Amino acid sequence: MSRRVKRPLRPAGDRPKGARPYRGSQSERPPARPGGKPSARSAASAPRGPRPAPRPAPFIPEPEKVVPEPAPLPTKVQTVVVTADENNMRVDRFLEARFPGLSFSHIQRIVRKGELRVNGKRADSKDRIEEGQSIRIPPLKLDAAKVVGSLSEAATKTLQALKDMILFEDADVMVLNKPAGLAVQGGSGITRNVDDMLEVMRDAKGQKPRLVHRLDKETAGCLLIAKTRFAATALTGSFRHRSARKVYWALVAGVPKPKQGRISTYLAKEESEDDTIMVIAKHGDEGASHAVTYYAVVETSATKLAWVSLKPVTGRTHQLRAHMAHIGHAIIGDPKYFNKENWELPGGLQKRLHLLARRIAIPHPRGGTIDVTAPLPPHMLQSWNLLGLEADRFDPIENAPEE
Repeated sequence: MSRRVKRPLRPAGDRPKGARPYRGSQSERPPARPGGKPSARSAASAPRGPRPAPRPAPFIPEPEKVVPEPAPLPTKVQTVVVTADENNMRVDRFLEARFPGLSFSHIQRIVRKGELRVNGKRADSKDRIEEGQSIRIPPLKLDAAKVVGSLSEAATKTLQALKDMILFEDADVMVLNKPAGLAVQGGSGITRNVDDMLEVMRDAKGQKPRLVHRLDKETAGCLLIAKTRFAATALTGSFRHRSARKVYWALVAGVPKPKQGRISTYLAKEESEDDTIMVIAKHGDEGASHAVTYYAVVETSATKLAWVSLKPVTGRTHQLRAHMAHIGHAIIGDPKYFNKENWELPGGLQKRLHLLARRIAIPHPRGGTIDVTAPLPPHMLQSWNLLGLEADRFDPIENAPEE
């Protein structure tokens, strides 16, 4: 299904506002018109080539590797030191990475009670930690085992809803096709979320499938779930060491120039009474984290809209949404970052976030690679059909570097 270039060229100099081009092989560039430059249409749709191969066969793991189970949860107070790999992690993500068996509610509970302390001070779950800091961790425990029995009618419906979302599943891992509008975790004003829904899959030992990464509520697509504590530890490590490869599709305002590029900025959180957004920051600013995104235009609808494929190298909050707005091509339907005045949505397109977690490829905890693709959600499929975009085009983001 995919085409790969053995030695993609590194990106050249930066373009204005943080983006700089990268280029694939000569054979993948669009043919020029006789005596002139490639047309906008051919440039946007290139490289056309043959139709993509059929979807790859289901994942078959390599022979099982002998990997030790993660250490048991601490039964008494302990103090740990933040490592270089954990620098700038949120406190709640730090706990999830260190102790994958913990539920989200349990993490929030110990933080809320002030039992977790950073350098002796109470911590908020959203605080970010720094290398070398001392973290006081209270005794931890898994949620109580669930008594095996018949599910209620509501739980049965929830279980079926989860099964309907499954794109891939084996004994260790599950990839869900999260619909747009469904939150991944609970929060203010959220009554239904994936994390709570996974309670119906808790086994007799009390183990519940665990989130190992997140998507924004209005972002659809591939959501990775660990079914065991062992898998959660391995997959969390893959994200931390950037072994996971993610590809997103978006519909944006205008057509980015150049058609392929790299966006490299620092992002920091800006909070107000009504909202929280990520803003472009400078190196050294408080709370600023480096963020890198590669983008490639796949196809255009005149000069009004463009279908872009996005490859985040880092995983900052709202990274893709903030980066596309930064280069002047905000994602259609984005209520936080769409900042074009007097811009009218073409007729027939829904005013919803047009962002899809299209593909995830990550090492399987027991060997081999999980490589899963999600289809366009209904509102994006409607837009693709109205605009005449062909969803089976070759994705030029394949040629983007891995770092």
